[in-house]
Amino acid sequence: MKIAIISDTHDNLVYIQKVVDWFNENKIKHLIHCGDISTPETLKKISEIFKGEVYLVFGNMEIDREKMIGMKENGDLKNVRIYGNCAETKFGEKKIAFTHKPDSARLLAESGKYDLVFYGHTHKPWVKKIKNCFLANPGNLSGLFYQATFAVYDTENDKLELKIL
Repeated sequence: MKIAIISDTHDNLVYIQKVVDWFNENKIKHLIHCGDISTPETLKKISEIFKGEVYLVFGNMEIDREKMIGMKENGDLKNVRIYGNCAETKFGEKKIAFTHKPDSARLLAESGKYDLVFYGHTHKPWVKKIKNCFLANPGNLSGLFYQATFAVYDTENDKLELKIL
């Protein structure tokens, strides 16, 4: 199973469309967003164009969190799971946590409870192994400060790839 990981999209709808088209073409069915999606309208757009499940944590730049939660409760975001500031889930046998801030992510990785921990905020793609856990930032999909990047994790071969858009 392949999982896409993005962060810091900051309403860049052109890059979002491009990468989600790639995810759909490559039959990726799970998309983790590590925060700073920005507006409810952008979340709605991702929900509409992505053919799988979206897992979202909030960053520090969400314009209207309450509206996003309300859209989910009203059924407008059927394929979106909103977790708040931090999330944990399991894909197959892999335990995964994700958040927005690097300090929180480091603590999650150091806990020894997870196989992978993802985060955003810095906009810089980065991977480090802490004990038996990969701590990774997929970079940013907005193209701010660094090139637009994302990550794909394959649970079957335990391979994490950082990709340039």
